[in-house]
Amino acid sequence: MGIRQKVKVRGGAAVAVAAVLALALAGCGGDSGKAKEPTKSEAPQSPGSTSPQQPAPTASKGSGPLEVIATAQGPSGITLEVNSAVRNQDGYVTVSGQIKNAGSAIFSNLGPLRGEEKTASHGSVAGATLVDVVGKKRYLVLRDTEGRCACTTGLQIIEGGGSVPFFAQFPAPPATTTEVVFGLPTFAAATIKISG
Repeated sequence: MGIRQKVKVRGGAAVAVAAVLALALAGCGGDSGKAKEPTKSEAPQSPGSTSPQQPAPTASKGSGPLEVIATAQGPSGITLEVNSAVRNQDGYVTVSGQIKNAGSAIFSNLGPLRGEEKTASHGSVAGATLVDVVGKKRYLVLRDTEGRCACTTGLQIIEGGGSVPFFAQFPAPPATTTEVVFGLPTFAAATIKISG
């Protein structure tokens, strides 16, 4: 076989390999740009969504309104409702509830909820605290290795008459502590019972 023939064979093989790769990549492309519709187990998350560990508090079908274990007044007719404070076996407590706007105007002063920490996540409830009065200890919101809070983030506004769900996770107080004081900047403190 001459040199020209070898070059033609090798060149043809390179073209064939390139064509196979192009077809393989096109096959991996998927839906031709069609948006994937969420399945029943993949509910879309709203602004102010929660972490993957804890879904936002919602009433299940037929269960009626959420239980309110504590309320606290805030500025401009804003109310904080705590729906649950659950101790997890992994060593943390998750507090969840809703921030409600009883007024007719949009409430947008949510910045103070993140507290005064420099690493606080934007639009979050990272300023929340739990206080064990008996044990004389204050617990701050948990954070990941990059400083992001284990809490609701992305809060921007609350429409008049509307509400936004929130959650915050804290290190768990001792098992003997069943009652703590929940605090969030700009709101009055609220005593809550830990379940679980």
